[in-house]
Amino acid sequence: MLSAGRTTLIALTALAPVSWGTTYAVTTEFLPPDRPLFTGLARALPAGLLLLALARVLPRGAWWWKAAVLGALNIGAFFPLLFLSAYRLPGGMAAVVGSVGPLFVVGLSALLLGQRPTTRAVLTGVVAAFGVSLVVLKAAGGLDALGALAALASAASMSTGTVLTKRWGRPEGVGPLALTGWQLTAGGLLIAPVALLVEGAPPALDGAAVGGYLYLALANTAVAYWLWFRGIGRLSATQVTFLGPLSPLTAAVVGWAALGETLTPVQLVGMALAFGATVAGQRAPRAKTGTTVVPFSSPSKNGRKDSMDLTGPGLRR
Repeated sequence: MLSAGRTTLIALTALAPVSWGTTYAVTTEFLPPDRPLFTGLARALPAGLLLLALARVLPRGAWWWKAAVLGALNIGAFFPLLFLSAYRLPGGMAAVVGSVGPLFVVGLSALLLGQRPTTRAVLTGVVAAFGVSLVVLKAAGGLDALGALAALASAASMSTGTVLTKRWGRPEGVGPLALTGWQLTAGGLLIAPVALLVEGAPPALDGAAVGGYLYLALANTAVAYWLWFRGIGRLSATQVTFLGPLSPLTAAVVGWAALGETLTPVQLVGMALAFGATVAGQRAPRAKTGTTVVPFSSPSKNGRKDSMDLTGPGLRR
């Protein structure tokens, strides 16, 4: 049973995918069309520089390349691949393909974290993906191979970044604010030259667009990714990734409430299934009898991270 502190931690982490679920509405209603790379850049780089200024901590030693790798996986590669899939796939197909992320994390956790996949985790991941498909999948249009590959690659990129973030933890004395700033800055710097080459100079912006970009950079990226990486530090990688389906569910609710879209009975059933899978995915794995579990973020004497946080608050997406 989840403690009150752990429930609060999960709820705060869940705010990240809920925030990301508003991205589609903000993009379509307020931002210039057909500028996915510039939008990714405007989300990542200003947010990263802001968090760096607040944290006032730079990477040291091996963390220069680790931050670059995590920034490329979680931001620099993920954003462009996600936008490419959204532009090339019909309806919510990109969200459906991307919803296999929890299954990627289950497999990668076995390889990189030593967590044996459980039948419950696999079945929960399948139910989550099926529920999301009922909510967002549209019948119109054909399957674009490049778009599908981009969606799978984006899910794989974010899943790998999530597991590696869990495996590497954080340097001693460095909080999630600095770690988030490192990754957003690295990812934004990776996107910048690609955006310039592919899309050219930044577009002219009106007041609505400026407001939209400010929202995406601050609430949707700086705060949301801080919560996400804070959660990765205190929850298991599987628990965190099972919060991901909240993003397409939020997008569907926002579309219904703000954009005049309808929700069918089938979509409501899908929402219930995906939400149920999200809740089920928050059950932490049990520690083996006779072993002592310590916070993942605490360094051992040899400087490595010893294990995952399975015991709740007091030990953080």
